[in-house]
Amino acid sequence: MEIIREPKVTLLARQQFLGHPDIDWESDSDIDPQQLVEFAGRLCYMSFGQDAQILGGHKTIPGRTTNKQYIANLLQVKHGSVLEHAVFTFLFEGISRALTHELVRHRAGFGFSQLSQRFVDESNIAFVLPPEIAEGTPAFDIWREGCESSLQYYRKLLEQVTEQVADEPNATLRRKRARQAARAVLPNSAETKIVVTANARAWRHFIELRGSAAADAEIRKLAIAVLHVLQREAPEIFGDFKIESHEDGTETASTPHSKV
Repeated sequence: MEIIREPKVTLLARQQFLGHPDIDWESDSDIDPQQLVEFAGRLCYMSFGQDAQILGGHKTIPGRTTNKQYIANLLQVKHGSVLEHAVFTFLFEGISRALTHELVRHRAGFGFSQLSQRFVDESNIAFVLPPEIAEGTPAFDIWREGCESSLQYYRKLLEQVTEQVADEPNATLRRKRARQAARAVLPNSAETKIVVTANARAWRHFIELRGSAAADAEIRKLAIAVLHVLQREAPEIFGDFKIESHEDGTETASTPHSKV
């Protein structure tokens, strides 16, 4: 039986900022999500500079000079709506079904596409070890025995139900019917994969909530891993988060700009 101990986080996609051909303005940042957020914020107040030519005759004004200053002010005054224009897509692997049950509760600003246990044969599925269970302990032995047992019952159930639906002429439907029945005995530790798209404001909320000490230990690991990536990708949008390491080896994340 394969045991997975750490989540795998892969950034699949991020936006490209194309700019506006008729507005004479450039950000001092070369990071696309940060340029887009700055542009959206400046549009609200027409702070592209006094000489900018804007369709409709709107009067433009000077604004804060740097992208860093501009986004810092957005966070300070909680003008979070402009963060919703910047979008990031991740693939999460090596996570449990228990984790995704919590993850998909984040609805606003999120999109999900998860591995289907109806279409995918889980006869050789891996299991994710909960962080609270230490290897070499009685608790670990109990957990492993439970996972191994569930996998054996999955295989047996899959075989039996496949025989029961043998008269179904559609091969795809036969497989789906058998797998959707057999998956009922798989535990929450079963490994899964999911593609997640969310805007920067939604990611900030996810990290603030799931990166805290009060969060489930497994999803907290995931939130910290996501934060590491996003701080590299858009440091001005996510750089206010601080990661703290604790004596027990765990990490938590916090920000002075809550609920932006």
